[in-house]
Amino acid sequence: MSQQPHVTLRTTQALPALPDAMTTLTIAAAQTTSIAGDIQANIARHLRFMQTAADHGVQFLVFPELSLTGYERTLARALAIRPDDAVLHPLREFAQHSGMIAVVGIPVRADNGAGVYIGALVLQTNGEIGTYTKQHLHPGEEAAFVPGRGGQAVNVAGHQAALAICAEITQPDHARMAAQAGAGIYAAGMLLTEAGHAPETGLLAGYAADHGMAVLMANHGGATGGWEAVGRSAIWAEGGRAVVAAPGPGNVLVKATREAGRWSGQVVPVPGALPAA
Repeated sequence: MSQQPHVTLRTTQALPALPDAMTTLTIAAAQTTSIAGDIQANIARHLRFMQTAADHGVQFLVFPELSLTGYERTLARALAIRPDDAVLHPLREFAQHSGMIAVVGIPVRADNGAGVYIGALVLQTNGEIGTYTKQHLHPGEEAAFVPGRGGQAVNVAGHQAALAICAEITQPDHARMAAQAGAGIYAAGMLLTEAGHAPETGLLAGYAADHGMAVLMANHGGATGGWEAVGRSAIWAEGGRAVVAAPGPGNVLVKATREAGRWSGQVVPVPGALPAA
């Protein structure tokens, strides 16, 4: 797929205050395509995204659902890992050395050996890895996965970021409880097709408006697991105003910066992250 040009959108409306509203906060969605079942190749692609994000001052980077394997339900059990698996070392090391928190998607083995979770692993700047597991499964996912336990909010430069994975955003209580717990950012790793894009991004914009949270949506940039993801990853400001969105599929970084209480956004091509032929 061809790379998209830089696109910059700027808001003109002052936004509700978050803690330390005068400080700069930069968050981003990594809209990436995944190579089915090839964790090493996907790690290499993730590192390109992380480098581009670091070059643009991103503090918090979120990848799509199951980004490191693709949305490959039939392969999930074979590909599932523990959060401390050595395969994650290059990503873990980059996050630590760059000072950027990254959230990557991968099947995670349950501690009791009872099944596999859809996981989002939080690569912290101190070298630690946090684990979030999908609580609300999409119909059909129970054939490969078991419901997860959620996870803790992520501290991003003094702002609390609550995580969500795909179908969880269709549960209004999920976002409401995150806001009640003090989250100022709601960040979702997704797999959205054309049919689901409009209704589900409508929900996300509504959560931004209703709960006063900035909302980030990282979608796959192309086909995965038999589903045709449409990209169009996006970020909304507190109050529901759209800050920036990718115009379509492809490998791009969708970033937004909040400075002096206002958001600006940009879609950035990622060099070397084109899909495999």
